[in-house]
Amino acid sequence: LSRQIELAYFVPLLAGHGGNTGGQAVGSVLSALSTGSITTKDSFQIIKKEAMSGLMVGLILGSIVGPVAHFLGGISSHVSMVVFCTLPLLSTIAATLASSIPFACKAAGLDPAIIAAPAMTTFVDVTGLLSYFLIANKIFKWYGLEF
Repeated sequence: LSRQIELAYFVPLLAGHGGNTGGQAVGSVLSALSTGSITTKDSFQIIKKEAMSGLMVGLILGSIVGPVAHFLGGISSHVSMVVFCTLPLLSTIAATLASSIPFACKAAGLDPAIIAAPAMTTFVDVTGLLSYFLIANKIFKWYGLEF
């Protein structure tokens, strides 16, 4: 990270976006479960729908943030590419994990309202940053740079 300090600029964006995406998904699923409008039998369809929603949001955001960071913000092309590639993956992971956790809690006989949000935040933060740095490593190698 010390060699590519520009990567650090986007950590708050990624953590915030992952948390917001996951928070929206977990909130929607918890609300629907509590009202009885969905059950655990609907889990696959709901998770798939949330994952696709996360993917679309990530693609849109990545398509905006990556080029704007490069052309208007002066961020290097390789770091902009990392951000562009990470946002769709992060959004998909966040939405998938966040919509899965309430169903998993229900299946285990636990109260999803208590467990889902903190578990989602932890999982999304860890997987989001891990994905970011793994993608950065690959893209930097394509550019012939050290990470």
